[in-house]
Amino acid sequence: MELRSRLTLIGSCTCLPFENASFDAVLSMNGFHAFPNKDKAFKETSRVLKNGGMFCGCFYIKGENRRTDLIVKQVLARKGWFAPPFYTLEELRSELSRYYSSINVCNDAAMVYFKCLK
Repeated sequence: MELRSRLTLIGSCTCLPFENASFDAVLSMNGFHAFPNKDKAFKETSRVLKNGGMFCGCFYIKGENRRTDLIVKQVLARKGWFAPPFYTLEELRSELSRYYSSINVCNDAAMVYFKCLK
């Protein structure tokens, strides 16, 4: 994939100011664990992605590392830096399969990495 231009946008991931099927790729790095309305954010990323487009990224998932889960619950969520609900690995696979035809998901402890094709 060749990047010819870039756009930086500050706004809400639940109400993206773009037309349907606007992008060839959507990248979300360490974002979804901070979004309060994850379901709507997944719908929006899918909506703005062209058919055949790629959605990839990473974020925290629960249930893979007890120490990380404790820190998220006792510190990060309380400070508002992370927002529940949090997905397990299987819940994430299920959620992504609602929007994408091809899903590649792997994790390293509590961090999940994914690449999906629409």
